[in-house]
Amino acid sequence: MEVIKNKFYYVYFLKSLKDGSYYIGTSDNPPRRLKEHNLGMSKSTRFKRPWKIVRIERFDNIKAAYQRERYLKAKKSRKIIEKIIKSDK
Repeated sequence: MEVIKNKFYYVYFLKSLKDGSYYIGTSDNPPRRLKEHNLGMSKSTRFKRPWKIVRIERFDNIKAAYQRERYLKAKKSRKIIEKIIKSDK
């Protein structure tokens, strides 16, 4: 019998090195998504490249990750995003 590994989902915070803006997304592989963003594969982030990951939050299921992403995007506040990022340090 094959053992199923627990798959995690992540909410990742990107910061543009071009203009300092932020982007929040959900993925099961944030390093791969960062690469895709930096290659211009996402319309919403293409013109603010390059990006760097500044925070990652892990969730046990995709529903919880999407809920967190929607909550953060609904805030539309740079101050709140920066406060969350700084809470890691």
